Amino acid sequence: MTGFALGLVLVAAVLHATWNLCAKRAGGGLPFVWLVGAVICALYVPVVAIYWWWKQPAIAWSAVGWIIGSGVWKTAYSLILQRSYRKGDFSLIYPLARGTGPLLSTIAAIVLLGERPTAVALLGGVVIIGAIFFLTGGTKMFHQDSAHLRVAVNYGIASGVCIATYTIWDRHGVAGLVIAPVLYDAGTAYTQLILLTPFAVKRWPEVKIHWREHRGYAIAVAVLAPIAYVLVLTAMAFTPVSYIAPAREVSIVIGAFLGARYLKEINGRRRIWAAVAVAGGVIALALG
Repeated sequence: MTGFALGLVLVAAVLHATWNLCAKRAGGGLPFVWLVGAVICALYVPVVAIYWWWKQPAIAWSAVGWIIGSGVWKTAYSLILQRSYRKGDFSLIYPLARGTGPLLSTIAAIVLLGERPTAVALLGGVVIIGAIFFLTGGTKMFHQDSAHLRVAVNYGIASGVCIATYTIWDRHGVAGLVIAPVLYDAGTAYTQLILLTPFAVKRWPEVKIHWREHRGYAIAVAVLAPIAYVLVLTAMAFTPVSYIAPAREVSIVIGAFLGARYLKEINGRRRIWAAVAVAGGVIALALG
């Protein structure tokens, strides 16, 4: 993994943790997700127009179909993640979703894509995943008798499954089909908006309430999320998924800090040790 790719992923991690915190604070569902999508699509109009004028790309119908498929998966992810944040704490859901995702995507990259990361890189991925497990309290969170907690955990794992799926899917889109990351992410954004619009129209009063009360969070997510993912897509275009997916999990540490600092969440010492372990894992990935 090159230093440039690692730099892209680390910047994306900061942006990713920040927009997730905004999504958690908004506490919305489908109406909020639709608002975010609408703002993203509006912002992408001049970006896509300029890129198209500059590069004049040729996109095959197979590429269009792949972009639509990614949009479907990310629509499911967005809705499940928002529901997750309504059911559980940020410090539980974020690490759980981000931890399950890279574990599955790394395994899939090795099994399905034939990627062969070095032993050092694999060790780094294992360390990061183990640190995430430690950060969330280990098996204790699964042993509690709270039905509400079990529901939150299930949603968090479901979010992770979506992350793993669209990570592998998008790797083929930008590396295999050579679709420009900007056009790829814009296409998935428009797909999500089209899919959600009929449902948003039926809940238009809620959409207006969210725009009035959570406009700032919607705009923040709409700006930060695409930038973060375009950076990741750019890195994936020339770096194996089995390196990218675990390295992205430095966002766990950033999210833990944001949760402790702004949401007044506890277990600060545990998060510090987890941060040290994650940092070691990222270094191992870079060296690998």
